[in-house]
Amino acid sequence: MDERSVKVEIRYLTDRVEKLRYIDGRSDWIDLRAAEDVTFRCGEYKLIPLGVAIRLPEGYEAHVVPRSSTFRNYGLLQANSFGVVDESYCGNDDQWFVPMYATRDTVVRANDRICQFRIMRHQPVIEFEETGYLSGENRGGFGSTGRQ
Repeated sequence: MDERSVKVEIRYLTDRVEKLRYIDGRSDWIDLRAAEDVTFRCGEYKLIPLGVAIRLPEGYEAHVVPRSSTFRNYGLLQANSFGVVDESYCGNDDQWFVPMYATRDTVVRANDRICQFRIMRHQPVIEFEETGYLSGENRGGFGSTGRQ
């Protein structure tokens, strides 16, 4: 294991999902798959079980987001927009889920790639220093970079 490697313990809670892996080394994100078939009606909210329990190293958290094709393929929006799993959620039965909201009737099948995650170090302790003036150059406010 090189100095950039981090050991992560994983327990698969079903044999219906493929083992986690990087996609051809092209991405830092790792796909997560539905552990069972889940049927949605338009307007429904459900948790999709991901079939894994993971023990992250101390000082790390996982960020869980939809795959870029999730909305196109399923009409699903991740209900919390961005999921965070901290290292305290590490028990033998602490299965990961992704909360989804359906914009149309749809079915997610077991082993479908539905979201992705990466692990990150915790944010360092931040000390706020109040000031009456920020010395940086103004960019023009929210949305100021335009459309092109």
